[in-house]
Amino acid sequence: MPKRFRSCSLNQPYLLPPSLAEWLPEQHLARFIGEVCEQLDLSAIYAAYERRDGRGMAAYHPLMLTRLLLYAYCVGKPSSRQIEKATFDELSFRYLSADQHPDHDTIAAFRQEHLEALDGLFLQALRMCREAGLVKLGHVALDGTKMRAQASQSANLRYPQLAEREQALSERVRQLLDEAARIDAEEDSLHGQGKRGDELPAELATAEKRLAKLRAAKQKMEREAREAAGQAEREREAAGGKPRNPAEKKRWYRAGKRLHSPEGQVNLSDADSRLMKSSGTSEYVQGYNAQAVVDEQCQIVVAADVVTEGHDRHQLEPMARQAEANLAAKPATLTADAGYWNEAAFAPATLQGIDVLVPPNSTEQRFHDRPLPANAPRSERAHKMRDRLSHAEGRALYAKRKAIVEPVFAHIKERRGFRRFSMRGLWKAQAEWSLICTTHNLIKLHRHRTAAKGG
Repeated sequence: MPKRFRSCSLNQPYLLPPSLAEWLPEQHLARFIGEVCEQLDLSAIYAAYERRDGRGMAAYHPLMLTRLLLYAYCVGKPSSRQIEKATFDELSFRYLSADQHPDHDTIAAFRQEHLEALDGLFLQALRMCREAGLVKLGHVALDGTKMRAQASQSANLRYPQLAEREQALSERVRQLLDEAARIDAEEDSLHGQGKRGDELPAELATAEKRLAKLRAAKQKMEREAREAAGQAEREREAAGGKPRNPAEKKRWYRAGKRLHSPEGQVNLSDADSRLMKSSGTSEYVQGYNAQAVVDEQCQIVVAADVVTEGHDRHQLEPMARQAEANLAAKPATLTADAGYWNEAAFAPATLQGIDVLVPPNSTEQRFHDRPLPANAPRSERAHKMRDRLSHAEGRALYAKRKAIVEPVFAHIKERRGFRRFSMRGLWKAQAEWSLICTTHNLIKLHRHRTAAKGG
């Protein structure tokens, strides 16, 4: 008897209309995102639509677009073109889009217009995680990671280079204007006054845009130099003109010098981004410093931010303050690596009542068998911190730091593929990092609920 086979016809008709919901497993992440989005407060997004006159074609539903964006960030596909393609090619995206296919321009415009509202979803997702018991605020760990910007290192220019290019481009614009005026005069004499008189040659329009960008970058460097000089002068007055250490004296001197000749570089593609050294690879990247405070219980991100400073020493107190504000409570213990050591951070009341463990110098695990580095802090607070970390209890507590926060960055970068921001500018990078951390927390919540259901 010949072997029988099941039918596999590509033209097999359905007796009843199929349901997309039946094609996804019960515990699929896309189903979970759909359920979570029904619980989110999207009133800030809806309010933007209510301000419009309602004319034109019906818009895609904000709930559907929010579902698509959150799921796309969960699976590491933030590109609007990738999302558009996935609504055709991937069942999970087709399910969340209700079998609709918004084009990539619509998706990108929705994200740009409602970026602030999408940023606000971080707190809502965090509170869901806390209600599920995933956040205990016993031990939290703080760390930063360098994320690339949408900018090239070759677009960095120093102040003298900006001034030189500005001068050359200004001369080029003047030449183009003179040439345009000459051609207009010749054409008018031949054909009469036929033009409107406001057209710009394509080359002139491009040159003027480049000149405006150069001038904006130059003004940004000058403004930052003035701010740094003002801050240094306030510190000098508060200290009675006497620096507390050679590093402070050097910083005051450099701030005054920068006022007349700004130092550093500015990137013409993304002026807010900076050239930073990545601690993991020791290579320099054009990007931002992304910060996260992670709770030990289930590695939930309880505070997130993006800064333009390549170092972390000014982030301890602000990140602790944000974590407390997000959850209306202080953690019992906060650990961070030696890069966060800053005497001034312990002065505000934010850290009072928290057991803070931050090594004063980078020799984190060697406090007795090697002499202190020459530049190691030697204040009373620093000696007390070294003494605390030299005992078994302090060492054991601090040793948990890496296992709490570093796997979060590894999952974001390696598993989900987020190594570069897709939008330019500091506040957009901050909002996108918030989205990345929001979806990290939602993935954790999904796994928790799946495990609770025995899935």
